[in-house]
Amino acid sequence: MAPSGQLTSPAVEELLREGTLAGSWTLDPARSEVRLKTRHTWGLLPLTAVFSQVTGSGTVTAAGEASGVITVGAASLDTRNKRRDEHLRSAAFFDVANHPDLTYTVDSVRPAADGARVEGRLTVRDQTRPAPFDAAVATDGNEVTLDGELQVNRGDFGLTWNFTGIASMHNTIVIHAVFTRAA
Repeated sequence: MAPSGQLTSPAVEELLREGTLAGSWTLDPARSEVRLKTRHTWGLLPLTAVFSQVTGSGTVTAAGEASGVITVGAASLDTRNKRRDEHLRSAAFFDVANHPDLTYTVDSVRPAADGARVEGRLTVRDQTRPAPFDAAVATDGNEVTLDGELQVNRGDFGLTWNFTGIASMHNTIVIHAVFTRAA
């Protein structure tokens, strides 16, 4: 998913240090995607859901400090199974009537491994937990793409429904975020 030209940690560090990425950035919802991956039926079957409503923005200071937010519409969840989607939107899981959004707040982005380490907090059902992840980074100057996977235990957010242990408590949120320079 990441465009060619994925940046190494030293390249990310240089861009942040030089202020090349300084400014305001807006998430392009048409080219970004947030997916949920898990296993069900006692871990035997994979389950993937796509959230179709994703918005966000970010700021990079001249000193290279990054912050921002990505907001996902919980009701936009689609597993390609209407009955399951309705259950996941219910009070047993996301409770979209009372908690319409999942929010990831970025506190910092720093060079690490083969790209960047994103430090932030995930909020689901008014429960906020630290949720860092590593991301591959690509840029062409007017666009920055982050691709990463965030490991989540849904029980940490009060999502504990699990009829006879059928659903995994461990989930992966897959983020493909394309940011463009704000005008």
